[in-house]
Amino acid sequence: MTIKTKANPVINEKTPLLVIAGPMFLELFLGTMLNNIDTLMLSHYDEYAVGAVGNANQIMFMLNILFNIIATATGVVVAQYLGAKQYDKMNTIYSLAVLFNATFGIILSAGIALANPFFMMLLHISPEMKDYAMTYIYIVGGGSFLMAVYNVMIQILRCNGYPKVGMYISLVINVINIGGNYLFLYGPLKELHMGVAGVAISTFVARTIAVIAAFVFFFGAKIGKISVRYLRPFPFSLLWKMIKIGLPSAGENLSYTMYQMMLLSFVNTMGNDSVNARVYCNSLISFAMLFSNASAMATQIITGHLVGAGKEDMAYRRVFKTLLTSMPITVSLAAINWLLCPITLKIFTQNETIIALGRMIMLVDIFLEIGRCLNMTFVCSLKAAGAYIFPLVIGLFTMWGLGLTCGYLMGVVVGLGVAGIYMGTATDECIRGLIVMYYWYKKKWYGKAVVDKSK
Repeated sequence: MTIKTKANPVINEKTPLLVIAGPMFLELFLGTMLNNIDTLMLSHYDEYAVGAVGNANQIMFMLNILFNIIATATGVVVAQYLGAKQYDKMNTIYSLAVLFNATFGIILSAGIALANPFFMMLLHISPEMKDYAMTYIYIVGGGSFLMAVYNVMIQILRCNGYPKVGMYISLVINVINIGGNYLFLYGPLKELHMGVAGVAISTFVARTIAVIAAFVFFFGAKIGKISVRYLRPFPFSLLWKMIKIGLPSAGENLSYTMYQMMLLSFVNTMGNDSVNARVYCNSLISFAMLFSNASAMATQIITGHLVGAGKEDMAYRRVFKTLLTSMPITVSLAAINWLLCPITLKIFTQNETIIALGRMIMLVDIFLEIGRCLNMTFVCSLKAAGAYIFPLVIGLFTMWGLGLTCGYLMGVVVGLGVAGIYMGTATDECIRGLIVMYYWYKKKWYGKAVVDKSK
């Protein structure tokens, strides 16, 4: 049984947004810096390596979404059960989430390594990038079960009121990863000529340390216990409940990733400059969405606690309050990104063709971020409230019906290139964002809580 004491953080309607969103923002910022520094270091090593790792990471994102089937459900279930003060079930939830996802992760890691050649063919990766991309997937993809475990652990820590732990872990693995990249690309180990393989090894080592650190804090802070004995008899009903929550959420994200991979296949036919422009711009774009992402995830945790405690009206108001904060900041960051991109893109490359393409992409991104901010805020809150089916249904419709169609028409048919692809994504995000906001506004999610509050 998990015992809550006065020393344990408490999340309720009085919890300030920045108490949770602040550390999560810094955690996301550090993660974004890590990705950007990877891209920057590789760009000075070999530009083909940049595009190859960008393509490989698209596949990694898809794998990570599958791991989030249980991780997402863990966040919802833990928050609602803690809000309902049903502490006696927490160790079973922790044990089930961690052990199930670890097993699932090992199976998928093996599968992604075996399917490596198929992904290269599916994405039409150029011969110059293919070997790099395959090497990266074998090493990082083969060890991706580490992320399966870490995703669950970090959700457990956040929902228990420890968002700073993820921030500290991100700081440590940033230093380790950057140091490892330097050693393999420019330092003493460069004589081994491992290049992309060295970068992949650095990532693997950093993720291993992240998982160990998460477990050390979990047990050190006495948040709960993880053991096979809590799964006897096996809690099939709880597992089914978590799968029912996680599958629609993961299905939505998996659909989004597959849809992005389809758009990426269009970009790959436009030449290596377009591929690299996309990678460099995505590195810059990631900064524009940091605050809205952190705010949405923090609001999801608070919403879960409030819904679990039966305070739906407070949760309703809290989400709109978040939007009033995150939207202006997000749009401002996107506009600054566009204004500065002729300078910031030169950090990655001196290729004027790539920079010209990048300026068009960053202008479109201002409109894309408006829709994305709406989506992240309301979709995260709907999932926390137990309304996890609607985001999947509307996402399937707008992604494939609007995003893919508009992207193909503007990018390929009209001839706007990679910027046209982003126009399609912006159309999807804006229309979908307005729809999910209306769904939240009409309170159609009331009464969908996961936890049985009668107990």
